Amino acid sequence: MAGLGPKTVERFAAERAKAGLTACAMHVSLETVKGDLTGVASQCEEWGCRHVVVPSLPAEYRSESGYRRFAAEAKELARGLRPFGLQLSYHNHSFELERFGARTGLETLFAETTAETLQAELDTYWLQYGGASPGAWIRRLKGRLPVIHLKDMAVDKGQPVMAEVGEGNLDWVDILSACRAAGTEWLIVEQDECRRDPLESLAISYRNLAKLTEVG
Repeated sequence: MAGLGPKTVERFAAERAKAGLTACAMHVSLETVKGDLTGVASQCEEWGCRHVVVPSLPAEYRSESGYRRFAAEAKELARGLRPFGLQLSYHNHSFELERFGARTGLETLFAETTAETLQAELDTYWLQYGGASPGAWIRRLKGRLPVIHLKDMAVDKGQPVMAEVGEGNLDWVDILSACRAAGTEWLIVEQDECRRDPLESLAISYRNLAKLTEVG
């Protein structure tokens, strides 16, 4: 769950239960987790979420020292969430793949933390966009990837665009094989931008993913 407005938040728990859906994870800004950890935990309990995901880092963290700083803060945040049965995760974009000497920011972040402290919610599109291999990163974080964002990358007029799963150029056989090997529990289809009706895009991704998981 991410970006819900106040009115939606008020009735979300009841509507979720009525629809028979599971809320597996909740995106929460770093500022909010640091400032109101108990409130975040309470919201997760109400919605049935087990994973608190920091969706991005503020600009001041986007350096080698910044990633180390967040790694240290993650240890404290994870310790605070643990009594509530919650796990802290981080969702990447492409900026974490900037290299600082021998390592990228993403490499530094997960090298400076343990699975107990910080798990990953990798995003396949942004890994590919940043020049990394989604499959390789998934395998690298085996045991640290309970949830993953699946979106495809296509090319339109020479520019990369977000696409429905299976409608672009990502290697889904490799990605899904890597997810099985990594012990990933939740495959989350997320397409920020659609070139057709969003519900049609959702249906296409669902059909393609169903076929891919049957084959795999």
